[in-house]
Amino acid sequence: MNMRQQRAAVRPRARGTERSVARRAELIAIGRRLFADTSYDALSMDDIARQAHVAKGLIYYYFQSKRGYYLAIIRDSVADLVTFAASGLELPAVDRVHRTVDTYLRFAEHHQAAYRTIVSGGVGFDTEVHAIRDGVREAIIDTIAEGAYGGSDIAPLARMGLLAWVCSVEGATLDWIDRPAVSRDTMRDLLVKTLGGSLRAVAELDPSYPVPLPARRDA
Repeated sequence: MNMRQQRAAVRPRARGTERSVARRAELIAIGRRLFADTSYDALSMDDIARQAHVAKGLIYYYFQSKRGYYLAIIRDSVADLVTFAASGLELPAVDRVHRTVDTYLRFAEHHQAAYRTIVSGGVGFDTEVHAIRDGVREAIIDTIAEGAYGGSDIAPLARMGLLAWVCSVEGATLDWIDRPAVSRDTMRDLLVKTLGGSLRAVAELDPSYPVPLPARRDA
């Protein structure tokens, strides 16, 4: 799945008139503020409608259900992260990695409830939330692969090494937003350094994927 497909997966194209698309986007923007630090179960549709200053029926009209509304909010929030990860190709690889990790941490910090939902997979095995999470993972992996190896079409071993790092980032970030004992800058630098360890491990197991210069111990 390339970057364009990943963005489409997390933010489907809205349909309808220009006015209805704008109204739907406005409701999503309101929902992003409401659910930034509030879990799905903590807000009823009545609460949402009252705080958004809209009729409850309007939310049902555009999103069919509370779950549909929440998923649309999550997709929209995550799409910004995926789009940002795909940009910055003109930057040096190490700067792009730092920027991507920093943006990821900012997203988790400012959308804590949504981040927990994405990483935990929703309620039970929620295939739609898993698809959103997988899209984010692939976007991050592609970003790192392009910077480290010059392209996102990499061998299974190299991809598994990057996936293992991304999964460790998810767990560490969950703990960090619950217990922010270190600053975001320190957390970013720590995650970037652990990425260097993953890249060195890949190179040791598959010499056709050499360690990028910034991650070499002798650099």
